[in-house]
Amino acid sequence: MEKQLLEKAKKQSGTEKLHEECGVFGVYDADGGDVAHTVYYGLLALQHRGQESCGIAVSDTEGPKGQVKVRREMGLVNEVFTSDHLAALGHGNLGVGHVRYSTVGASTRENAQPLVLNYVKGTLALAHNGNLVNAPQLKRELEYDGAIFQTTIDSEVMAYHIARARVRCSSVEEAVKLAMKKIRGAYSLVIMSPRKLIGARDPFGFRPLCIGRRGNAWFLASESCALDTVGAEFVRDVRPGEIVCMTKKGIQSDTSLCLPREQESRCVFEYIYFARPDTKIDGVSVYHARLAAGRFLAKDHPVEADLVVGVPESGNVAAQGYAQESGIPYGTAFVKNSYVGRTFIKPGQKSRESGVQVKLNVLKEAVAGKRVIMVDDSIVRGTTCARIVRMLRVAGAREVHVRISAPPFLHSCYFGTDIPSEEQLIAPGRTIEEIKAELSADSLGYLEIERLSQMVGGLPVCTGCFSGDYPTPPPSKDIRGEYTK
Repeated sequence: MEKQLLEKAKKQSGTEKLHEECGVFGVYDADGGDVAHTVYYGLLALQHRGQESCGIAVSDTEGPKGQVKVRREMGLVNEVFTSDHLAALGHGNLGVGHVRYSTVGASTRENAQPLVLNYVKGTLALAHNGNLVNAPQLKRELEYDGAIFQTTIDSEVMAYHIARARVRCSSVEEAVKLAMKKIRGAYSLVIMSPRKLIGARDPFGFRPLCIGRRGNAWFLASESCALDTVGAEFVRDVRPGEIVCMTKKGIQSDTSLCLPREQESRCVFEYIYFARPDTKIDGVSVYHARLAAGRFLAKDHPVEADLVVGVPESGNVAAQGYAQESGIPYGTAFVKNSYVGRTFIKPGQKSRESGVQVKLNVLKEAVAGKRVIMVDDSIVRGTTCARIVRMLRVAGAREVHVRISAPPFLHSCYFGTDIPSEEQLIAPGRTIEEIKAELSADSLGYLEIERLSQMVGGLPVCTGCFSGDYPTPPPSKDIRGEYTK
């Protein structure tokens, strides 16, 4: 029986984990200096948000107007940038960086960010986290007006609209506002003009963006943990709909340039999965939010067991919360290979090694003979969760009870989270009992949807992928492949 279970588990190869968003980072250092290295360290702290490509653009406000040095390549931050590469970016006091996972547009070097445009007003470097739901219409509008696109990403659409608006108005900040009035969807932006660093966040607050300070240097970052890495003090979050401007005079936020807040709808998966646990978003600790999710699971879906374990990494803290609330001991059941990235060479289908557990293995001594509660952050297609359940059984677990620190995915997301179409999801059209049977689990419990706002201290969150109630109308068709070459 054990051999049959093992063979069945080995056939379940591949991954179904949700992909992280993108990460953005920017710095304006009034004292000048080596901002390239500063951005580099900021991006290292945000590497979990995007592992396909990365880039850094550097400028000097005291140098020739419009002179920007940029490097963008496929790969991880420490692969793309060596000491020589950072030295070649030169000294300056303005820097913008980006790490990317593609939710719109092909995963190619051409689509790496920051994007750098040269136009009549100088240069514009833009780094974007999020997805625009009306990008196809905006792109067609530009194409019929003669625009030629160099990438297949919605960020370029946004950059063009900002550049065109800047020709007609008196400042970059005003141009950003005019473009924001046209675009619809999720975005946090870091923009570098010849003399300024601009930060902007969509009126719903889908994606995070925060402000930091270190002496005469000001920072923008997707997560506060990146500020810690460069020795900056967290100042505050950029408010939904706000545009902030950083110059040698410091930071400015003109309320006349801010868009009215919409029904605030933060992406709850920033707290459940995407962000690092040492990050705070809009005043809420990601670590405490995950602990709360685990506690709610223990209250709403209790079960008798001997051990609570988390699926690394984002399931670990929720598992601790479950253990604290239930009184069942928390333990380690999985050993994760931290040196394997997303692009490891996968063996062919006919290879004997096709089912090797390259990234995750079970610590048999921890689970043998025990009733185990396995806490994970989500179930997408179900294949990976089923494989992990089988791995635990092969390792000798008597019972496996699955607890998920998110509600069931019933709908796609069009605002930057890589949730596939409904026909690829396990939950639509199935009961909890049917999903449990498909996973070969002894029991299954999801986080109740009503708990989401409680988990983050009452902050309004987007529940579209769980409820179908989107804060802004989604596109009439799935546009996530619209730009893919």
